[in-house]
Amino acid sequence: MIRIQQIGALKNALNKERASNKSIGFVPTMGALHEGHLELIRKAVSENDICICSIFVNPIQFNNKEDLEKYPRDLQSDCDKLQKAGCQMVFIPEVSEMYPEPDLAQFDFGQLDKILEGEFRPGHFNGVAIVVKKLFEIVRPDYAYFGEKDFQQLAIINRLVEMEKIPVQIIPCPTIRENDGLAMSSRNMRLTKKERAIAPQIYRSLISIKQSFNGENAAEIIQKTIQNLSKIEGLKVEYLTIVNNKTLLPFDPQNTIKDDSVALIAAFLGNVRLIDNIKLD
Repeated sequence: MIRIQQIGALKNALNKERASNKSIGFVPTMGALHEGHLELIRKAVSENDICICSIFVNPIQFNNKEDLEKYPRDLQSDCDKLQKAGCQMVFIPEVSEMYPEPDLAQFDFGQLDKILEGEFRPGHFNGVAIVVKKLFEIVRPDYAYFGEKDFQQLAIINRLVEMEKIPVQIIPCPTIRENDGLAMSSRNMRLTKKERAIAPQIYRSLISIKQSFNGENAAEIIQKTIQNLSKIEGLKVEYLTIVNNKTLLPFDPQNTIKDDSVALIAAFLGNVRLIDNIKLD
């Protein structure tokens, strides 16, 4: 596997592959790779001639400085995992390489980036959009792979590609879970043993919503689920909602059918913020 740090060197390497009509699959990450990331890598490897992964902890998408400082980093371990999964190239730029000057671009996603995660993490999705657009321009992939755990991020990226007319096909991939149902996340390693034992309750609550949701009882089932979760020591729900899976606007039985709905949750376990979702079709 080739490690590349400079944008120019990466473009040159990929242009040589592109000249041989090789397809390029791309998985952008912030490192601290887990099985969820590696499933994306394996899918990209199986569907393309070249698989490239980027590892870049993007500072401008963190609205909490402490979160940025605590974000786990283990480059050697990440590279070992990528090589084992069959990735051929990894792009590991420094912040100064990606942002030689401040990037002040502002994207208008309407309400899509202002609700849910956007309400609690202002500016987050604009930072995501800036770095993803930049990475797409550098890599020029045919296909890019993103996990459905970050459901709102996936919607933002699809909108970005549409708005900016970026010639890439976005491939959504199902959430990968631990044996007890907890969605895999780099943040999970920050959970204490006690918190880790509690964490699967988040997904169990989503399963309960799916089993109980009939297309009419959204408000009632959300209220009941929040009440149940609030009884769990150390767990604090930031939001829990049922939305249209395209617009992410709140479920409206007059305009949305059950099969087009998804339940989204963000919750704190101690100081660790976890998100998850489940499709209600």
